[in-house]
This record gives sequence, structure tokens and C-alpha cells, in this order.
Amino acid sequence: MKVLMINGSPNEHGCTYTALHEVEKKLNEHGIGAEIFWVGSKPVPQCTACRKCGMTGRCIFDDGVNSIHERIGEFDAMIIGSPVYYASASAQVCAFLDRLFFSGGNDFAGMFGASVVSCRRGGASAAFDRLNKYFLISSMHVVSSQYWNQVHGNTPEEVLQDLEGLQTMRTLGENLAYLLKCREAGKTSGVPEPEYEEGIATNFVR
Repeated sequence: MKVLMINGSPNEHGCTYTALHEVEKKLNEHGIGAEIFWVGSKPVPQCTACRKCGMTGRCIFDDGVNSIHERIGEFDAMIIGSPVYYASASAQVCAFLDRLFFSGGNDFAGMFGASVVSCRRGGASAAFDRLNKYFLISSMHVVSSQYWNQVHGNTPEEVLQDLEGLQTMRTLGENLAYLLKCREAGKTSGVPEPEYEEGIATNFVR
């Protein structure tokens, strides 16, 4: 079992990484592997709605989006981490995820998903909600913790002083590990995976 963690902060080893690493340590205690993918500090192209990915299965911008999409079958779960900027996730991670989920189609259905946000003071809940919507539109199973998945601090050192936030990360890792083990037990017992209908797209123009 393996978990993909996407670090959407322009700071590779900043506060967001500190939160993700706390989850990673708990997963490792349960024998579950985790890989942190850093989106980077350079601008990430936004989706241009060209819809070429619908024909090729790949985004026209050949960057980390395609490399992650190609490997998605290696992972059983995805955790997205981001700092909070103006009560939202970082522009880099939003552009990355817009393209990843749009080009990925139904490839994420059935995976477990969770988001983690890091902020100095306010706006965490709005950013948390923004990230969770990627999972909720993709037939993914959203994993909970004891509180909304957030840590507080201006620096990694300050985040390490947020004892409740760190505990929330560990609880998230504990819950995710349990659910991953339940899925494995279900497979062993012959419990089938969900079967999804062909998508129906409607609008409300009459």
C-alpha cells in the first residue's frame, strides 16, 4: 500500500511539508509507504480548456501533471497539502490539480483522499473546503480526522509547537491506515469494489 502526498507549497520543506511529514510518520508506523511530490516554486500553467486531454489522455503541458497521472495506479490514496493564501489554496496547487483531475477523468475513482492546510491564523477552513472538492467530484472516499486538517504557524518550528494540529495529522494518518487495511481485508474476503454508472451530464437550460 502506498500514499501519494502532493506538497502544493512553493517552499519545499516549509510548514505544509511539516504537516504532511507528520502524517507520513504515522502511515510508516503501520507499514504503509508514502511519497511526497513537490509541485515546485515555478509557475504552473493553468488549464486552458483546450480539451486535448480528452483525446490523448494527457495534458498539453508536459510537466508533473502527466508524470503523476501516469503513475496514479501505484497509489491507493492521495493527500493534498497547501499553504493558505487569501483564504484559499496556493495558485500553483490549484492549477496543478485542475489539470490533473480534468485530464485524469475517472482514474481517481475509488481512491482515498484527504487534504491538509497550513496557515498563520485564518482562512484554513475555506482552503480545506476548496481542496476537498477535487475528491468529492471524483468518486473518491474522503478521510476524516479529529478536527479539520490544519496546522498553524509562520515557520516549521512554530508548526511543531501546534500540538493539536500535529495530533490532527497523526489521527488522519491513523484513520487512513485503518481504511486502507479494511480495503485489503475486503479484497481478501471477496468484497467487490464499487461499480460506477456511465456519467450523465445535464444542464438546467429548458
